[in-house]
Order: sequence, then C-alpha cells, then structure tokens
Amino acid sequence: MSTPEAEEYQEETEYLEEEEAAEEGAEEFEEEVAEEDLADTAVSSLKEVQDKTFEEVRLPADVLAEVQQAWTAFISSASSREAAGEAIFAALFDSAPSLQSLFKTPRSVMAMRFMNGLNSIISAASSPSALKTQVETLGFQHLDYEVTVPRVVIFRDAIIDLFDMEMGARFTSKAKLGFRALLNYVGGAYIYIRREYAGRIKIINTSWRIANNKAADFMDEVGAEGEGGEEGEGEEGKEGGEEAAKEAEAKAAQEGQGNARASGDAEASGEAKNANNMKVPTTFNEMFIFNGAVMGFGSSLWMNLILEQFDNMVMN
Repeated sequence: MSTPEAEEYQEETEYLEEEEAAEEGAEEFEEEVAEEDLADTAVSSLKEVQDKTFEEVRLPADVLAEVQQAWTAFISSASSREAAGEAIFAALFDSAPSLQSLFKTPRSVMAMRFMNGLNSIISAASSPSALKTQVETLGFQHLDYEVTVPRVVIFRDAIIDLFDMEMGARFTSKAKLGFRALLNYVGGAYIYIRREYAGRIKIINTSWRIANNKAADFMDEVGAEGEGGEEGEGEEGKEGGEEAAKEAEAKAAQEGQGNARASGDAEASGEAKNANNMKVPTTFNEMFIFNGAVMGFGSSLWMNLILEQFDNMVMN
C-alpha cells in the first residue's frame, strides 16, 4: 500500500523525466534547424565562386540527394564510364577551345580524370570533412594549372549545360543548384590552394632538385676523373712500350733506387686516398650517410631504404 509521500515522490520523478525528455527534444530540434540553416547558408554563399576562404561546406540533404541521383542517371545514360568522361571532355572544350592548351595529357586519359574527379567529389559530398579533404587533394594535384574564376565559370557552365541537355527533366532545379554550388566550391578551392600554398611547395621542390643536381654533378665529376685516369694510363703505357728496350739497362742499374721510389709513391698514394675518403659531405645523400655512420647506423639497411624514398616524400 502506497503512502501519500511515495505517490508525491513518484509524481515529481515523472515530472522531471518529462521535462528532461522535452529539453532533449528541443535540443535535437535546434540542432537540426541549425544544420539546415548552415546548409542553406552554404548553398547561398556558393552561388558564385568563392576563392577567399576554404572551409568545410554542408549541402542540404534534399539538394545532395538530387545531385547524386542526377549523377547516377548521367552515368547510366552513357554506354560506359569512358563514354561519360568523353562527353564531359567534349562539352568543356567545345565551349572553350582555348582551354585545350592547358592540358598536355592524351584526350582519353584526361577524360577519365575528369570523370574520376567528379565522381570522388560527389561521393564525398555527404561528409563536409571528407569533401574538404578530397577537394584539397585534387587542388594540390592542379598546382601547375593556372585556375582562374572565369575558367571555373566556363568549366561549371559546360558541365551543367551538358547534364541539362542529356537528362532533360531529370536534371531538376535542386540538382542544378547543388552542382553549381559544388563546382563553385571546388574551383574556388583550387584557386585558394594555388595562391596560398603553391609558392611554398615550389620552394621545397626547387631546393630538392638543386640538392639532387649537386649529387648528380658530383657523380659526373667522379666518372670524368676515372675516364681521364684511364686515358692517361693508356697513353703512358703506349709510350713506355715504345721506349722499354732503350730504358731496360738504366732501370736494371737503378733497381734499388726504383724500389725505394715505388715504396714512397705507394705511401703517397695511400695518403691521397685517405684524404679523398675524408672529404666533407656536400650533398644531401652524402650528409645523410655521414650522419648515419656517426650515429652508428652505417651498416643499417633501413637507413638506405629511407634515403631511397626521400624523393617520393618530398615531391609528393
């Protein structure tokens, strides 16, 4: 049998639980509204190319769904992915033939790059962080291209016009809005990355090439010295062969003195070799090997593996 105190306590507990549930529901609703507002703001801000900042962007769920459906429909309408890529390539360069001079890669390869690039962007569009990472990766791959706002607009309009022509009514207004926002975002990011990071990366690449050229020059000099030495030895051997008979008696008479001189020359040669071995490192490879030996890693194979992979790490 329950007491009045117990009933009152139970009522208070139920009231508190209802309040907590209501607060949680309100918070979830506010978060959803905030996300929707953020998505709407992103679409509004990406009606044009934005190259001043590069931040994460979130598209509205309904717009993103229309974009993905339109992309799937476009791929399905083509006989193959290669054909879809060729259509994008043709649409782009038919609208702006002057852009062809920017691309030296064969047409078929370039068409597939367009196709794969767009596919990766659309696949990552549902996650703001993944989309930014993907676009950033593509941006670094396009550092050598002079991407400008007018060129981004040409590229964007060519693709949207192609989709509109190929899909007709299936290319809805929301899909068009989404593609416009995505392509503006990507183009603005390319411009931003090239402006902010290209100079620094070029300094690194140039410095690395200089270091490698020094190493190549060093090896060329060593090779030239070796060839010169062999030629000199050949000439001396030839002259010595011609005068061998004339000097035979003189060498026999001075055999003891000659042996002494030979011994002295050998010691001098050994000292010269030691001096060459003590040469101060002047290239990256030489300094790396020298420091490894000083630290006791001269016989470690993994140090050589690191040295071999440095070029890939720096250049990529």
